[in-house]
Amino acid sequence: MASTYTPLGVELQATGENAGTWGTKTNTNLQIIEQISGGFTTQAVSDSGDTTLSVSDGSTGATLSHRVIEFTGSLTGSRNVTIPIDVQQFYILKNSTSGSQNVVFKYVSGSGDSVTVGPAAVKLVYATANDGTNPDIDDCGFITASSTDTLTNKTLTSPKIGTSILDTNGNELALLTATSSAVNEFTIANAATGSGPTLSSTGGDSNIDINITPKGTGDVVLAGDTVKVGDSGAAATLTSNGAGALTITTGGAADLVLSTNSGTDSGTITITDAADGNINIAPNGNGVAQVGGAAIKVAGKETIWVPSSAMYGATTNGADAQQVETTATRPDMKVLDFDAGTDEFAQFSVAMPKSWNEGTITYQVYWTPGSTNTGDCIFGLQAVACADNDTIDVAYGTAVNVTDAGIGTVEDQQITAESGAVTVAGSPAAGELTYFQLFRDANAGGDTFSADARVLGVKIFFTTDAANDA
Repeated sequence: MASTYTPLGVELQATGENAGTWGTKTNTNLQIIEQISGGFTTQAVSDSGDTTLSVSDGSTGATLSHRVIEFTGSLTGSRNVTIPIDVQQFYILKNSTSGSQNVVFKYVSGSGDSVTVGPAAVKLVYATANDGTNPDIDDCGFITASSTDTLTNKTLTSPKIGTSILDTNGNELALLTATSSAVNEFTIANAATGSGPTLSSTGGDSNIDINITPKGTGDVVLAGDTVKVGDSGAAATLTSNGAGALTITTGGAADLVLSTNSGTDSGTITITDAADGNINIAPNGNGVAQVGGAAIKVAGKETIWVPSSAMYGATTNGADAQQVETTATRPDMKVLDFDAGTDEFAQFSVAMPKSWNEGTITYQVYWTPGSTNTGDCIFGLQAVACADNDTIDVAYGTAVNVTDAGIGTVEDQQITAESGAVTVAGSPAAGELTYFQLFRDANAGGDTFSADARVLGVKIFFTTDAANDA
């Protein structure tokens, strides 16, 4: 009776057979069994088609008779490695092919399950031979440190994700607390280039808060220079300049509202500054600062009106004071007449407000033609400030001129443009009296107005650095 063979090539010797060679054949069988139980071999995978593993009866050379098989070769696509339909064995398979392609381990025929071994992956599989026509090869779920795997219904014990997550040193990184019948949770999402990751509240409820609770007297610290509140173009932003300053900016045309208890009068809003600090309220454009709907006075540009009746002609070359009637029962004009051929002067004094910043001033002249003429009229203004115990016998500062074209109609009111900056001489300070001298620069080549210029008054522009004179 002749010998027979197992699906993996082990020779089953018949009684009385193989006289003189029985020992050699037995040793070969033992070697095959050793390969089956723990042997390692490599198998080059063809890039042109399936690689078929066949049985080598009574020989140790069969690849499929080894427990561990490492696939080699260079692949351009996924390739199949097939085994005979009756082989039943555990295999450890490693895909060491180049080209980043899959190797599919399957039976040579039938529609049973196969196992795909990805690039550089290691798989533990069981060839079941459970069906004579369509046998299965099962993935036993073998996981390595370098493999990419999907875990289902698994519990991690180290690190354990249950009540805490530990760092690489074994210290608590995050504590997880369970809530009975919980329906809401956090969702953490990463982001592509140009966007930041997202921490969101999700769950069964329609509207879900996110609660951040410090321990004890600890603070909630937002480290970014800008914190945005809202999710639209009307979102508000809180911006720090890195030096302790904080700017709150609303988006678009949205209002900024500071409210204690909306709908009640129980709360107080207090804005305080540090020692010697300022509190600045700066409306933009034509906006105004208001309290209770009424505009509040703020530091800035102010005016003083000085009528000609408050002026006096200088002792030398003084302008003539006149009261001119227009039509009976209509406005009379208190004027100072400035001659067309000689420089004439008028003087006045103003105790400037304490809130004046002691800087430069500007002015406008209000005047009317003494007769019909359309030439240019040039006015000048100069000033000096005198303090307590200062001499009044002091020179005026540098004059600044302003030119206005006559409109040619007697008794028509004219207003010059606002002058350039006039520097007040004498180092002005709070509480000082400022002396002004207004004149017509009739001798200047540019003054071509041939009639008297009748001055009605002067408007002085100055800048304050306080809202009042306290």
